Amino acid sequence: MAVSATAKKDVQFLWEGKDRRGNKVRGKSLAANETALRADLRRQGVAPTRIKTQSASMRGGGKITSLDIAVFSRQLATMMASGIPLVQAFEIVGNGHEKPAMQKLILDVKASIEGGSTLHESLAKFPLYFDDLFVNLVQAGEQAGALETLLDKIATYKEKTEALKKKIKKALFYPAAVLIVAVIVTVILLIFVIPQFESLFKGFGADLPAFTQMVVNLSRFVQHEGWFLALVTGGAGYAFFYFKKRSKKMQKTIDRLSLKIPILGPILVKSAIARFARTLSTMFAAGVPLVEAMGSVAGATGSVVYEEAVLRMKDEVATGQRLQRAMDNTGLFPNMVVQMIAVGEESGSLDAMSGKVADFYESEVDAAVDSMSSLMEPLIMAVLGVLVGGMVIAMYLPIFKLGSVV
Repeated sequence: MAVSATAKKDVQFLWEGKDRRGNKVRGKSLAANETALRADLRRQGVAPTRIKTQSASMRGGGKITSLDIAVFSRQLATMMASGIPLVQAFEIVGNGHEKPAMQKLILDVKASIEGGSTLHESLAKFPLYFDDLFVNLVQAGEQAGALETLLDKIATYKEKTEALKKKIKKALFYPAAVLIVAVIVTVILLIFVIPQFESLFKGFGADLPAFTQMVVNLSRFVQHEGWFLALVTGGAGYAFFYFKKRSKKMQKTIDRLSLKIPILGPILVKSAIARFARTLSTMFAAGVPLVEAMGSVAGATGSVVYEEAVLRMKDEVATGQRLQRAMDNTGLFPNMVVQMIAVGEESGSLDAMSGKVADFYESEVDAAVDSMSSLMEPLIMAVLGVLVGGMVIAMYLPIFKLGSVV
């Protein structure tokens, strides 16, 4: 425990110096204090010329993301496969991490292991970062004496899951970003540009075209009631996300509707099936019993609709129903998926067949995202053209009537 206590007190330093050949070198190291660091550098043959503490802000912030956990999983799996002892692997990965919060998390897990806890017990103490799936797989690896193999499977699973999340975010980000830009441009035109034209139109001495008058009225509304509109929009957005986070019924309704959205819906369905199959394959390959695995599989689908369906499947499988039949009863899985799972059950290779399903649907999501991006580009340009071009036309229509007045 003394070692872990020291590790927690260590500070990360940036240093510069010269090696035995007189060449300038620089780096960063963890040490209890500056004196200890200088002594350590001299033992390595480095004469330090400048040492300073690296602040938390310089080290890249403190929020731990799913990607951080995925990278950590791969690092730990690689070191264990290389024959490095577990505690030493944690120390190497922890001390070398650039993110302070992640560094603290890894060293805290290391301290728990040194205190006599198993790896899965130590990870379970941090449920915010290591979910039940992660902990259960590690526990299965410890019980089977195949921790290195299971860590590699976990790392692969995390990497594929993160890659799938990036694809979904890519599908959503581009249209959302362009839509936000379109709204901002429209508001700027309504507040700053349209009023200039309105003052010009007052000297025309003629009634404005209906379309132009509508745009002018909208501009007036935004100028005088814009703050109220922004407040209502912001409040509605906050209320939506607040209740969405806390209401299971609302989550299910939104999720069910999102799965039916043209273009985007099929991508979300394929993503849920890919996550289901990938998680099932990983859990079953680790030797976790099917009924027990289904609980973790349900939470990994990323969809409330599919999560509830998998939990119903779990209950049916627990009563002796075949997985294939339970999947078919939900009505959410394509026939191809059901048949491949059936073949896996009959041949005793459920993990391999689930893996093939996951590979297929992950590639389908990738292709669908690319197709969606290609399809959305002209659609977004058309929306921008209607918004901006419509206002430009509305402002120039009165000019065409100027001749009749003169």
